[in-house]
Amino acid sequence: MKFVLVTGGVVSGLGKGVTASSVGVVLKACGLRVTSIKIGGVVSGLGKGVTASSVGVVLKSCGIRVTSIKIDPYLNTDAGTMSPFEHGEVFVLDDGGEVDLDLGNYERFLDVTLTRDNNITTGKIYQSVLEKERRGDYLGKTVQVVPHITDAIREWIERVSAIPVDGKEGPADVCVIELGGTVGDIESMPFIEALRQLFFAVGQDNFCLIHVSLIPVLGVVGEQKTKPTQHSVRELRALGLTPHFLACRSAQPLLESTKQKLSQFCHVPVSNILNIHDVPNIWHIPLLLRNQNANDAILKHLNLLRVATPPDLQEWTKRAETFDNLQNTVRIAMVGKYVGLTDSYLSVVKALQHACIACSLKLSIDWIAASDLEPESAESTPEAYAAAWKTLEEAAGILVPGGFGDRGVQGMILAAKYAREKNVPYLGICLGMQISVIEFARSVLGLSRADSTEFNADTQNPVVIFMPEGSKTHMGSTMRLGSRRTLLQTPDCITAKLYHSSEYVDERHRHRYEVNPEVVAILEEAGLRFVGKDESGKRMEILELPSHPFYVGVQFHPEFKSRPGRPSALFLGLVLAASRQLEEYLKQQQNGSL
Repeated sequence: MKFVLVTGGVVSGLGKGVTASSVGVVLKACGLRVTSIKIGGVVSGLGKGVTASSVGVVLKSCGIRVTSIKIDPYLNTDAGTMSPFEHGEVFVLDDGGEVDLDLGNYERFLDVTLTRDNNITTGKIYQSVLEKERRGDYLGKTVQVVPHITDAIREWIERVSAIPVDGKEGPADVCVIELGGTVGDIESMPFIEALRQLFFAVGQDNFCLIHVSLIPVLGVVGEQKTKPTQHSVRELRALGLTPHFLACRSAQPLLESTKQKLSQFCHVPVSNILNIHDVPNIWHIPLLLRNQNANDAILKHLNLLRVATPPDLQEWTKRAETFDNLQNTVRIAMVGKYVGLTDSYLSVVKALQHACIACSLKLSIDWIAASDLEPESAESTPEAYAAAWKTLEEAAGILVPGGFGDRGVQGMILAAKYAREKNVPYLGICLGMQISVIEFARSVLGLSRADSTEFNADTQNPVVIFMPEGSKTHMGSTMRLGSRRTLLQTPDCITAKLYHSSEYVDERHRHRYEVNPEVVAILEEAGLRFVGKDESGKRMEILELPSHPFYVGVQFHPEFKSRPGRPSALFLGLVLAASRQLEEYLKQQQNGSL
């Protein structure tokens, strides 16, 4: 078994995730047999997730099968109860796992389907050890961090790395592992120790450590500074791990003198110092690694050069160049609750990008805080109110994503009403679908007090209600989660046509509330159509407004399964409608030319 560990430096956000994925793509093209690659980060915020994903892409491009693991040292069992402002979006997997957004990067870059166990947290590890202790599995021994916690970490890694995630039989060849946090973090220490033990157990030829670090440039001096990297490597070596590669994040390409200095003080050969400098888009990062012969260097370290084949990154090259050369722009207004942190909607943004590239369009997202559209904002912050409405009116399409709580809901309802009345293409996701139902009930049915019981438990017209099987006492993992089947009720609807007239679609869910089945009949009598339902026929999944060019609401989250080169059907429909190409697209599809 072979392992590659990618760690971070003393600054967060360097992009370890993308680097790791890119290396994976290059190695896969080489046709290798690598049992496991471990990616960890000792610095947060450097972009470890993108770095790790890119390492995986590079490996995958060499023809080997790749899987990924993200280690998060926090005590939460999973990311499900975290605020988007605190941690970015919660990414949902097919099996219902609520995980770190970096697993979304892995799935998009590597085109794999991960499981909840591919996200390891301190909470999960301690929970599993304490459960064993309660059962008496440790036979009365004193349970300690070393060896019991570290053994549990190693066993988890070895077990999960053997689970196939690409739809094929048998384990993957390589496991890319990213360790979140920073070198020296107290909560990271058990994981560092477990990885040190793993390194010792499998040997030098089966373990490769890539350390991601920042090379800053001071404005006054203008010199690329290596001290942060020197100190983080020194700290890492003190913990028993010596980097084999440095992945250096910088604004500009590294100078040769900088590489020489890093090599001298960090004990890493110049050929193993990889530079991940700023690029026009993240799809360039696997290409950046390939151009620096990262695949050859890693394969040489793992003694696998003799079985390697040249990396094949033609699709990535085409995608990156296409993105750089896009000229025509489409403007999509994103009306949400968490627009202050764009990572809160990372998968939505990526899905829009995938759709725009498929339509040869440059994406322009107009971020609108939903609360700025509300009448109260006109009095308290009139400038923000005027700017928000001006932005909404200039957008070619409107998207209302998911969210929880009542803040900004009235603004979302006003956005949905504007889209419906002005024939502006609209896509409502999860909460966005429920918003469109509330707006329709109020404006068309005349039920002025129509609401969701999430926002008003005593509403006289509950058009959105709490799901009967949900829990009102516990928050974590109590929603309707994961991949669920939606049955399309008719082939004569936009959604069925965008999904190529499928009888059903399998998409990922994350919600506690649903459209009240008792109001479906009166909504449909007034013109709203529920064209997708769950297998019981009682839970509404997809709505459309036939009299509108594109007015679609879905209870699921189609963004989680969007991939580069294979965009989500509904995001594609929104972009096509916003650019006035949808009608022609559907005609071509009907004629069989697509």
